[in-house]
Amino acid sequence: MTTPFYITTPIYYVNAKPHLGHTYTTIAADVARRFYMLLEQDTFFLTGTDEHGDKIVKAAEGKNQDPSSYANQISQLFRDLWPKYNISYDRFIRTTDPDHIAVVEKILQQIYDSGDIYFSEYEGLYCYGCERFYNRRELVEGKCPDHGTEPELIKESNYFFRMSRYQDWLIQHLTDHPEMIQPERYRNEVLSFLREPLEDLCISRPKTRLTWGITLPFDPDYVTYVWFDALINYISALGYPEGEDFKKFWPQARHIVAKDILKPHGIYWPIMLKAAGIDAYKHLYVHGYWNVDESKMSKSLGNVIDPYYLQETYGTDAIRFFLMRDMTFGLDANFSEETLIQRINSDLANDLGNLFSRVLGMFHKYFKGVVPEVDAVMQAKVGPELSVPAQTAINAYQSEMEVFHFHKATVAVWEYISCMNKFVDTAAPWELAKRPDEKQRLEAVIYNLLEGLRVIAGLLYPMMPDTARTMLSHLGFDMETNEYLPIGAIKQWPALASGAKLPKAISLFPRIEVKK
Repeated sequence: MTTPFYITTPIYYVNAKPHLGHTYTTIAADVARRFYMLLEQDTFFLTGTDEHGDKIVKAAEGKNQDPSSYANQISQLFRDLWPKYNISYDRFIRTTDPDHIAVVEKILQQIYDSGDIYFSEYEGLYCYGCERFYNRRELVEGKCPDHGTEPELIKESNYFFRMSRYQDWLIQHLTDHPEMIQPERYRNEVLSFLREPLEDLCISRPKTRLTWGITLPFDPDYVTYVWFDALINYISALGYPEGEDFKKFWPQARHIVAKDILKPHGIYWPIMLKAAGIDAYKHLYVHGYWNVDESKMSKSLGNVIDPYYLQETYGTDAIRFFLMRDMTFGLDANFSEETLIQRINSDLANDLGNLFSRVLGMFHKYFKGVVPEVDAVMQAKVGPELSVPAQTAINAYQSEMEVFHFHKATVAVWEYISCMNKFVDTAAPWELAKRPDEKQRLEAVIYNLLEGLRVIAGLLYPMMPDTARTMLSHLGFDMETNEYLPIGAIKQWPALASGAKLPKAISLFPRIEVKK
């Protein structure tokens, strides 16, 4: 019995339309999910939208809309975008969904009844952009580190969650489970923050100031604070507490987030779960920012890249590949169209596209599109030249993908593509074809090149599903019946049936001509 795999994105705030940052996170989750499909594990992929709070009200007012209508509109933009990027999720959750609201109310009441929620007056520095209070030590020159604005001093009575009660527990849990937050630098960042006394968390807003939210079950004059609403989506989507999906998938929960929401996911969320008597998630994977002109891409700064434009201009798989290849997971990356075009022309058109076209072109030229039967002795001589590095590539790819090092996994595939291209040049099938006495070697060379393409196509599926399916269909696989090759089938060598008739190659990635 295989281990289930549960992957989530953050639920995205609907105060503005989606940008490339959202797209990267969601593609990363989709890539991880598809990889675990290759491992033949049961998977569940969750994404969605976060729809309550001050910012939604302000954004709706700016559009002369009520919050509900505005949230419906922006949430649909996210829902419409993901299919364009071949993102296939199991549930798209909204914090306005009735089943989610019911779980939030249940957990709030449970924690309140246990004594971990109390009522008090509070004065603090509040950032409307982040929708949270800041300590002065968290500010940068007196301003919010994310929005660059001075928080407003607010004094009001609210409900608070006794986070401080669980500080020692969380430190010990992170010590006992060093793999919980990855990469390690972000675990260290959380532990560094926990060296200071942990303050209790304000979890409500009075309805005199905000009505767009989930009403506290124990006080109808207040709505819950955004994190006590939003974070709970990860379990409400699975049917907590009795749902079969919750029992099956929650023990294997993995969250992907950007580093700007490390604190709520690395501190608030595990403590909330502990207080509610629920086991902590398995892993939190934290990635960096996409920078444009040396600045973080963000809605508030107005330097966002439109994912609709990119997909329509360069194609789905090209963008998926670029995002996985050019960001070292955990670190920041720089985005520019010039770099994107260079990557498409170099890696996709030249390396992968030319290899695919050359091999299938020679195959059709020398064997009329019919897979040759290879002599066993010759196969033993020629096969290992490609099968051995193929197994090395598969093993490296698998180990990197398991820890979400998507860029390194991609490099492992491209190193094998480079190996294949070098093999074409050294084996020189065009020279072998001139010599009748080299017919068996020619058969073995072309056959094993086809096998190499099969391995490449199989490994590309998580990142570039359309390209993988196109390649595999040209290698004789029925992609209507099977969408991908399981990792066990990818490792088999040889696997192609002799005598099979294969279609002619097509151009996978035409070069993009840059106007000077």
